[in-house]
Amino acid sequence: MKHYSYGFRLKGDFQERVAGLHAIGREIRTDHAYCWDGLQRGEEGRIVFQYTLSGKGTIRIGNDVHSLAAGQAFFVLIPSDHCYYLPEDSTEWEFIYMTIYGKEVRHHFHHITDKYGHVLAFPIQATPIQYILRILDKLKTTSINNGYEASGYAYSFMMECLHALEYEQHEQKHLPLAISKAVSFIEAHYQEDLSLDDIVAVSKLSKYHFTRLFTSSLQQTPIQYVTKVRIQRALDLLRDNDKTIEQIAREVGYTSSNYFSKVFKKLLNETPSKYRRQKDMMPVDQLFID
Repeated sequence: MKHYSYGFRLKGDFQERVAGLHAIGREIRTDHAYCWDGLQRGEEGRIVFQYTLSGKGTIRIGNDVHSLAAGQAFFVLIPSDHCYYLPEDSTEWEFIYMTIYGKEVRHHFHHITDKYGHVLAFPIQATPIQYILRILDKLKTTSINNGYEASGYAYSFMMECLHALEYEQHEQKHLPLAISKAVSFIEAHYQEDLSLDDIVAVSKLSKYHFTRLFTSSLQQTPIQYVTKVRIQRALDLLRDNDKTIEQIAREVGYTSSNYFSKVFKKLLNETPSKYRRQKDMMPVDQLFID
């Protein structure tokens, strides 16, 4: 996987009033000289979100030191009394990050850190993490051309964080453990050729008991849930890039673009191609499948 970073200095004072995107990237650090002191940086008023993909890093916030393994993130404001670095007992630290700013962003940042702390845990499939990865994927082929677009990404990211912390994780905690494991498995592996047996194996329950418990917990069967996850991802791909229908079908777990189109049309009552052409159609963020 290539590593890259992008910086933005776009016009528009609305970015400081509401939300602005300062930088975003994916990096891997192997040099122990890597160290950022939050009291000695020039990016005043910036907020850094950094999520560990692999390896291990460390952050000191005030007098508290936190080890950051895969799945852990931190939120900090510049300037503040913090320092993050590659510790001596780690050979590498791979992470994604997003640096944002603006009055509204700072308001939500303080709400999150006051309620949940500066160090957070997210699964790789959590919406804020996937949101950053999608922006990075977009930037490989296209650019962010103006402050309004950048502002939208910055503000939406904060909303994704709030949604994940206050709803996604809350809902996961109230699911039976076996079902929560199955949901996480589906959301991490929907691109693969998943069978009901694959999902049942994760739960460690009998197929009959698992299927009944899953359906009663989520009001849909496991295979319906797989379909929902795949189509939701396809909607993002159809809206945000120019990949072919065949490429999108493969990326969301269908080996046949014809079958993908058939499933898509059954749920949305139109083909993927027609959906893509309808620029005036409000995008769908959640599907209820009966």
